[in-house]
Amino acid sequence: MTQLAPSAKALVPFVSVDHMMKLIHHIGIEPMLRGLASYIEADFKRWELFDKTPRVASHSAEGVIELMPTSDGEVYGFKYVNGHPKNTAEGLQTVTAFGLLADVGNGYPVLLSEMTLLTAMRTAATSALVARVLAPKGSTTMAMIGNGAQSEFQTIAMKAICGLTHVRLFDTDPGATAKCAANLAGYGLHVTACNSAQEAILGAQIITTCTADKQYATILSDNMVGAGVHINAIGGDCPGKTELAPAILHRSDIFVEYPEQTRIEGEIQQLAPDHPVTEIWQVLTGQAPGRSADKQITLFDSVGFAIEDFSALRYVRDQIKTTGLFHPLDLLAVPDDPRDLFGMLDRAAPHPHVASAK
Repeated sequence: MTQLAPSAKALVPFVSVDHMMKLIHHIGIEPMLRGLASYIEADFKRWELFDKTPRVASHSAEGVIELMPTSDGEVYGFKYVNGHPKNTAEGLQTVTAFGLLADVGNGYPVLLSEMTLLTAMRTAATSALVARVLAPKGSTTMAMIGNGAQSEFQTIAMKAICGLTHVRLFDTDPGATAKCAANLAGYGLHVTACNSAQEAILGAQIITTCTADKQYATILSDNMVGAGVHINAIGGDCPGKTELAPAILHRSDIFVEYPEQTRIEGEIQQLAPDHPVTEIWQVLTGQAPGRSADKQITLFDSVGFAIEDFSALRYVRDQIKTTGLFHPLDLLAVPDDPRDLFGMLDRAAPHPHVASAK
């Protein structure tokens, strides 16, 4: 990897929300999703090089604030992210985020970026990357249960990476479904709005659940899920929040990002601590099987992991080198003499400092 280092003036590239939107449209939504998936897959294939730890979380009754750090030994990255389901009712985003990359060699940050949009893109890219290796071959139809802020990204990623042609939408809020259907118009998909989760999963080979309520919930009951499907469960992402009936988990082969985190936050928090799961990096490297039978139920219990954010930030940093879609941010104090930080401050005074007479 090319060494990351700040410019001579120690200005750190900052990718704002406006820059990120321009970057996504410059590249194209579907090509960028494929690009992100490629970077995520490449980093998953070198999984063992990374520092790995469950995210550092601060939970409250209203939601959660988390830090997600990792490093491959050359570059360090972290993401700050919140999850507050009540925010939607107050006109706010449920999830907001920003992230940073730094050079391990000198500790200097080399990229600061918004990650509210980027997290939605990387989450969708990860879902579709995993579905590409776990979903039934030739899958064309997905049930999208939960039609909030993530739903369009998830659907378009499945189209771009897995060849999805049909999506069946359901949300307990009909307005959310109408919003999602309107946003997906023009993306070459056959979109069906459904009146129940049961109706939405009819004929679907892929079932994605992405609801926001911070509670133990049963979005899918056991009798709703037949053999031979792939479940992309992305809504459960903190202790006490799940979407699937436990019986579904017992009938499924379960794939996760990082078990130590998923057992705390994912669907498998409902299972015994030693319930067998497969890490998705092992499937991508050929060390473990993925889908092995037509009637198999595969379940990706995804809670998001720091390496995915690292990959997304790495992708963005590579793209802005040629697009210039960033703002040079004066973030680092760099005195002429690294031992004279006070001198730099003192010389910047609006009026020369005069020692008081005794």
